[in-house]
Amino acid sequence: MKTLNTIFALLITAILLTGCDTNDYHADYEPPAPPAGLYTVTGDNRVDIFWNENRERDVAGYNVYYAYSYEGKYTLIGSTETDYFIDYDAVNGETYFYAVTAYDYNGNESELSMAEVDDTPRPEGFNVEIYDSEKHPDFSGFSFQNEEVLPFDDPYTDFYFEFWEGNYYLVVWSEAEIQDMGKTNDIWDIDEAPTSGWSLYKDEYAVPGHTYVIKTGEYNFAKVRISEINGDVLKFDWAYQTVPLNRELKQARIERIRDKSEIEKRHNARGR
Repeated sequence: MKTLNTIFALLITAILLTGCDTNDYHADYEPPAPPAGLYTVTGDNRVDIFWNENRERDVAGYNVYYAYSYEGKYTLIGSTETDYFIDYDAVNGETYFYAVTAYDYNGNESELSMAEVDDTPRPEGFNVEIYDSEKHPDFSGFSFQNEEVLPFDDPYTDFYFEFWEGNYYLVVWSEAEIQDMGKTNDIWDIDEAPTSGWSLYKDEYAVPGHTYVIKTGEYNFAKVRISEINGDVLKFDWAYQTVPLNRELKQARIERIRDKSEIEKRHNARGR
């Protein structure tokens, strides 16, 4: 009898609770706000995408989209429950426009994020070694295009390492430019190539911990950070933008917001 009474009581409680839920339930058709603060970090055949976490408590995750122009057709590339996403399918030299939406537990999805965010991934390399051009001329230069160590006077060499009159130098040829950007923590600290301030003598003192921006004869921009110099050996990290005249070496935070009419065009381009 005690068992039957208990089961009966549980059934009554379940019915009452269900009734309360039904009476208090309100359908949720309100989508979250579009994510804000979107920005990217340029990588080698990848783009890291970040944004601010939405404040709504019912946000379940985010959808990430890309297009080949700001107002182009946006295609879903992935979803995440965090406030970042990595596009591993990005191809070096190709420019992508990114947008993010937020969705809640009821399936409501926000508009596309409003900031204009584009990125062009580019190749990079680490811990490359070249040697003093006087003692080791065949291993003193580096080609960004070929991604390899070359002789200092090879036609594809973009810069070379030289020890002259007691000082170390990074040297470029006459059709190229070079500029010392100063001390940096790592290769990522320099976002874009400068528009002026190039060395008049086509060389700069080679200083460990400094990053240098180089404009090649083909108008491609690159950056080189010296990690150490040990006698005749210079070790460095590098990144190279394969698109001529594109100064983007690492995409910084972007705050360009389009007007409402352009946002609506972009939203419609996603095919809704």
